[in-house]
Amino acid sequence: MNTDAAARLIARLLALRYLPREDLEVRRLLVDASFRDEVETRLAASGLRLLAQPFAAHIAVALAREHEAAVFEQNDAWQASNIGLPKDAAALLVIVWALIILPKRERQLASEATQSDTQNELFETVKLTPAAHEASRGIPENVLLEDYGKLLGGKARLQQFALPQLSRLGFIERRNKVIHEGPLLDLAFDYAEFAPRILEGALSDLLKQRGVLETVPNDAPESASEDNA
Repeated sequence: MNTDAAARLIARLLALRYLPREDLEVRRLLVDASFRDEVETRLAASGLRLLAQPFAAHIAVALAREHEAAVFEQNDAWQASNIGLPKDAAALLVIVWALIILPKRERQLASEATQSDTQNELFETVKLTPAAHEASRGIPENVLLEDYGKLLGGKARLQQFALPQLSRLGFIERRNKVIHEGPLLDLAFDYAEFAPRILEGALSDLLKQRGVLETVPNDAPESASEDNA
């Protein structure tokens, strides 16, 4: 067990906020059980947990569930985030996550189901199926603003403040007036917990208008994690 390597990986995650699965130390983390145990033990000792699940192209760290209240419960109120997101930007993040990650996950799950020969591989070493950059599809910025701008404070506010903020934080990438998945979007919410809330909640009617819910299963198993770090 190389504790120096564990410390180095944790330091990089804390400083850089996320790392790609192709990174050499990340690849070791995903295949070396003892190394992963060391990293997770040291994170837990600091009130953190590892965000690493097979459908996301990056890994990150977040607050441990049992320590969330110490950070988010301030002055008898629960803070929406610890990264300075105002309510409209946080709501926009939920919508973007639903529009990009829900259909992406459905494509990945459907593809994985056709590759039964991978079932004997280690859970964390299964290749993304299809690859994240192939499964993830962008949203035209003008369509997003037209559909949801009035609900979230107006098109101008979203275009000038909310979208740039989500981009700076690594949740989205804006290229040629198209919104693409950023490194942290797939890790932003616990899919198993959050997807049913969207599929069965008030947001479902809006997403049905965009053709998202017709193809997304609400019982897809997965253990992702919410990124509160």
